[in-house]
Amino acid sequence: MDLLWGEAPPEAADAALSSLLSKLRRAVPVEGRSELRLGLPTDTWVDVEVASEAVHRAESCAAREDWTSVWGPARVAQHVSERPFLPGEAGLWVSARRRGLDAIRIRALELAGLAAMHIGGGELATAERAAERLVELASLRESGTRLLMEIHSMRGNRAEALLAYEALRQRLRDELGVGPSAETVEAHRRLLT
Repeated sequence: MDLLWGEAPPEAADAALSSLLSKLRRAVPVEGRSELRLGLPTDTWVDVEVASEAVHRAESCAAREDWTSVWGPARVAQHVSERPFLPGEAGLWVSARRRGLDAIRIRALELAGLAAMHIGGGELATAERAAERLVELASLRESGTRLLMEIHSMRGNRAEALLAYEALRQRLRDELGVGPSAETVEAHRRLLT
């Protein structure tokens, strides 16, 4: 009841919950009476679990700098986490799951962008799109701008790389009153030399 209605349960909450559980039992295999659990087959594909596992696999491969192995799982996590989670529904647990998927999406974009950049060639366009989306979703997260700067530099477009840095520098100053991190400043310095 707390998960469904929080501090504002409907009148006759017990009856409302019982009705919902009856409907749920008709739709999916729910097991138990006092402690409920889904009785899904072991090979059931649950997208939010797949996204979490995929980003973990991508991070493991990134730690080994195995960029071709990072690309697939990072893209899976990215695409699954882009889907809306229970649109139109509210609740503390729904909000928490959405925040978790947002974090997976951001990390997946970082990993997909890095992998595509290291693979190079035709994947540089994929890397650029991932970096731009990352900057759009998390504009104060410097990793997206650093990735974008490096991709522009690799494509021979130093001016765009410098503009990306300047846009980040201004956002950080205007919104937080701080400058870029040492890592980002160093990336900027490399562009200038």
